[in-house]
Amino acid sequence: MKIKEGEKLPFAEFFYLDETGPQKIKNTKLLENQKAIIIGVPGAFTKVCSAKHLPGYIKNFEAVRQKGVTKIICISVNDPNVMKAWGESQKVEDKIFMAADPFCNFTKLIGAEIDKTEKGLGMRSTRYTMLVENIIVKKIKEEDDTGICEISAAENFIKEI
Repeated sequence: MKIKEGEKLPFAEFFYLDETGPQKIKNTKLLENQKAIIIGVPGAFTKVCSAKHLPGYIKNFEAVRQKGVTKIICISVNDPNVMKAWGESQKVEDKIFMAADPFCNFTKLIGAEIDKTEKGLGMRSTRYTMLVENIIVKKIKEEDDTGICEISAAENFIKEI
């Protein structure tokens, strides 16, 4: 991953779906004056993302809040329709903001892109979790393999913040 602890996140826009349709939101608007956890996942509805990474942050939502975290954002290189459907299927409710990075822009800017073309997925994100305070990266845990969710898992990441 190119971005390092202590650095400011680069400007990017995400997409999300609300009752009026697809919306665009600046990451600065999402993260300014926030203590946020960002979870980067290789894909919505994929095995490890759906079984461990996202559900871990839903399950540990209160523990995260007790650490002073004001927002949790899940980012994937998917379209906003897919992110909305995945969030609904995982019952994220208002606990986690489901952000689509459909063109891999943010993912490339932070150096988290990975080519999964061989598996039929195209460009995706590595698996990571980061703590961001007022747009500054405070902690990053990136997995060596997208099929693993250990150091980026909620129960392990929470212990370090």
